[in-house]
Amino acid sequence: MTDDLDVTAVARWVDGRLPGLEGKVQVHRFAVGQSNPTFRLDTDTGSYVLRRKPGGVLLKSAHAVEREFAVQTALWDTAVPVPKMHLLCEDASVIGAPFYLMDHVAGRSFDDPRLPDQSPNARAAIMDAMNATLAAIHAVDPVTVGLSDYGPGGDYYGRQIGRWVKQYRATATEDIPEMENLIAWLHANTPPDDGRRTLVHGDYRIDNLLFAPNGTDVVAVLDWELSTLGHPFADLAAVIMQWRMPPGADGRGLAGVDRAALGLPSDADFVAAYCRRMGIARIDGFGFYIAFCFFRMGAILQGVKKRGLEGNASNPEKAAKLGAYVPLFAQHGLRASRED
Repeated sequence: MTDDLDVTAVARWVDGRLPGLEGKVQVHRFAVGQSNPTFRLDTDTGSYVLRRKPGGVLLKSAHAVEREFAVQTALWDTAVPVPKMHLLCEDASVIGAPFYLMDHVAGRSFDDPRLPDQSPNARAAIMDAMNATLAAIHAVDPVTVGLSDYGPGGDYYGRQIGRWVKQYRATATEDIPEMENLIAWLHANTPPDDGRRTLVHGDYRIDNLLFAPNGTDVVAVLDWELSTLGHPFADLAAVIMQWRMPPGADGRGLAGVDRAALGLPSDADFVAAYCRRMGIARIDGFGFYIAFCFFRMGAILQGVKKRGLEGNASNPEKAAKLGAYVPLFAQHGLRASRED
């Protein structure tokens, strides 16, 4: 037993279906991630990753490790880099929550989009790989990979706004006027459905990607909990949303950074590169998509804060810090609502 992972119980459930778990296993718990606790299991024959739901009372549809397993399994033979999935356990009695096991992928993880240890050329290449991988996700044919029923059709933003308003209200700990104003604006300004329907990651940002140990290619896209079939511009706007946050360990953004000097793309350049890859001339009304992303992330962070207060977060101290950003995300969302 290490932290809240009973390795013996995992090995008993696996029962020889995965080599190495019947012998000596070293467990390392990843410190990152507030959603689903994640562990690396090192065995004599290789390394695996176990990802499980957190403990405590969970909101309906939250922490969907089953969906993560399904989508990454479906993407294994596509141009989207994902770890190889092995086993899904939906029986919560085994270790107290459903979990899955996948290969451990060696790679570099960047949690600061300034990429401080990289050269300008490397920064440009890393960001371009991030852009190309996003386009690859949106180019996947859901029918071909068996994901035609992975999400409902039509009115993606209407459904998403309704879902996250409900989740936000279920985890509210105080009144935040900015969030209420942003919710009202989104309800009043949701664009009509334009027919675009692709696989969407739902939380696409640089710290959910692994890059080659000695290169700039993306070798794995992680954390698919919020993935569904929906509108691709939400993923693109999520990248821009993150960059508009303050730089540093908490905001992990690029606000105020001299991007040209560092070799980093501007918002407009990143969007233009994506449009070229997707064969799109331009995106009208992009401010709505950014505002939506700020709202959704604010609602997610409110949930993190609530779990921290209840003692159910992976890292309660970090949960409190992230929860403090909810009003700031709402303010940024309202600012984006005034953009074209």
